[in-house]
Amino acid sequence: MTLGSFGELEVYASSVVHHEGASYFLARDRAGEKRLGVQGDATGFRGERTGDTLLCPLMPENAAALSARLPWLNPVALGLRTSAGFGDRLGLATPGHVRAVEGTGIAPIFAQQSVRENARTGRTPRQVLDDARWGVFQAGWRGAWGADADHLKTPEAIAPFAEAGYSFYTVDPGEHVDRQAEADSLAALRAKVAVLPWMELESSLPDLERRYLGRAVSLDGRALLFDETRLLRAAAKYGRALAHIVTMYRTLRAHMGDRPFDFEVSVDETETPTTVHEHYFLAAEMRRLGIGWVSLAPRFVGRFEKGVDYLGELDVLERDLAGHAAVMRTIGGYKLSLHSGSDKFSVYPLAARHTHGLVHLKTAGTSYLEALRVWAEVEPATFREVLDFARARYETDRATYHVSADLHAVPASGTLDDAALPELLDQFAARQVLHVTFGSVLDRYGERLRAVLRAHEDRYHDLLARHFARHLEPFRTTN
Repeated sequence: MTLGSFGELEVYASSVVHHEGASYFLARDRAGEKRLGVQGDATGFRGERTGDTLLCPLMPENAAALSARLPWLNPVALGLRTSAGFGDRLGLATPGHVRAVEGTGIAPIFAQQSVRENARTGRTPRQVLDDARWGVFQAGWRGAWGADADHLKTPEAIAPFAEAGYSFYTVDPGEHVDRQAEADSLAALRAKVAVLPWMELESSLPDLERRYLGRAVSLDGRALLFDETRLLRAAAKYGRALAHIVTMYRTLRAHMGDRPFDFEVSVDETETPTTVHEHYFLAAEMRRLGIGWVSLAPRFVGRFEKGVDYLGELDVLERDLAGHAAVMRTIGGYKLSLHSGSDKFSVYPLAARHTHGLVHLKTAGTSYLEALRVWAEVEPATFREVLDFARARYETDRATYHVSADLHAVPASGTLDDAALPELLDQFAARQVLHVTFGSVLDRYGERLRAVLRAHEDRYHDLLARHFARHLEPFRTTN
């Protein structure tokens, strides 16, 4: 990080912009508090005048004024570009994410948070987006970037994200997926399919059977055939989810008007894998219903748990990935999305090989874990408190996450010397325990952690850049 000076403030050289007759920069004081500097026409900004410069706090009004003047501070739809999402639960990670993605050719999503994560961190969609904007400005990123309203489950959840200006919307219809259909008899499947919401699906059972039964679909030279059982199982499992996707998509279209956006469908947080037949059924029916989507996250075989590498047999996963990628290419016009994608280093080469770049990688809590690594390095006494607190919270906080860490495998802080504390961030069980307890930890220790990261900003961003370089390398689109 290169810093200049403005009085007693240190100026981020990468942030300095001269645009249409005015100049802008970001600076910090000795306590790490940041200010926007505006020279020239300062209409619409709020701050205090120092000579010919208006120094402005990083407040929503000033973020809006700056992004109105500098269009690259606004998220945009990214389409079918190879892309990666970077969740940031603290609002301080974007400059590190920029360092990681620079020169890769990968389109970044710098603002990404779900309703669940916002509830646990006490942030709003607008705060998440503004934090990313300030990070983009600080780092001097001028390329396209996106903002993901992640895991939206109800139509009512859409409005705050649309009003804030998000460009990417991930819909999670998992609560409408019938998990029992996997084991149902043919008679049970017939009964379930008979009472699907056919009006919402703009179809009927006879029409469905005419579309699929007795027809072979070629997937990279392999014939995909639907018999009655496969078709009814797919319809019973995903039919109500499909109706919900239609509702979510049309609600979003109404909110967005003529603004372009990326729409993702995620069925990854379900108990049973999405078969190749089910993927084809879901994608073909969405196409028939006029849904325009940019990416789809199936539930792959094996386990994509939070904060750790893939759990399962890689050769089985590779066959599964190849089948899903073949469906994607056959239907056309969208990418495969890897959810819970953090730290899946054994998976990335396989995904890159089979998708040929039509892939979106979604990461979240791994940036928070790198923040904890900084804390363990520079304030071991406080990190010990956090570790023991997280151990106490784990059994409660794990309830809404797919994790399998055994709490007994995470040592109590008193059994470790200071040098061993950062190494916990490389251990399976400790990573998961610390990952899923983030909401509880931030409730109690959030301001202390943010103060540490402001004081050791460069270290945090260096760790992020190093960590995400490993994630992104297999997906690079440029040399």
